Amino acid sequence: MPIYEFYCKKCNTIFNFFSRTVTVTKRPACPKCHGELERQVSLFSCIGNAKEESGLDDLPVDGAKLEGAMSALANEAENVNEDDPRHAANLMRKFSEMTGVTLGDGMQEALQRMESGEDPEKIEADMGDVLESEDPFLPGRSKARAKARKPLRDETLYEL
Repeated sequence: MPIYEFYCKKCNTIFNFFSRTVTVTKRPACPKCHGELERQVSLFSCIGNAKEESGLDDLPVDGAKLEGAMSALANEAENVNEDDPRHAANLMRKFSEMTGVTLGDGMQEALQRMESGEDPEKIEADMGDVLESEDPFLPGRSKARAKARKPLRDETLYEL
């Protein structure tokens, strides 16, 4: 059962929506202001004893570049075959190229394994400690840091 993330520009908040089926067409209204939401690309999900630390303010990428990349990849992300890890790895590589962000060694290895068709859950089991301890984006390798205000996260799980 997938959980989709959507962002409201007006509220500067990310919302989570639970769906009983895989869907790429449904777009809910913002639960707070009822405005239009944008689908977000979720990079990875860590299950278990993972500690959630948000470093979005510290991403080594220009905010405009990041926004452009997310916009350009949004349509492509909606058409990703969720059963083929190669598609997700390809999307992450494109994100890296478009933003100029260099990925850490652990992330590079995980993407290489996904590109070879390996099951992401096996990669997570094998590399979870490495991926959790490593900053996935190498700082200082991009020209500028994001200056945008960090979005809020609504912890409520809404039904899509």
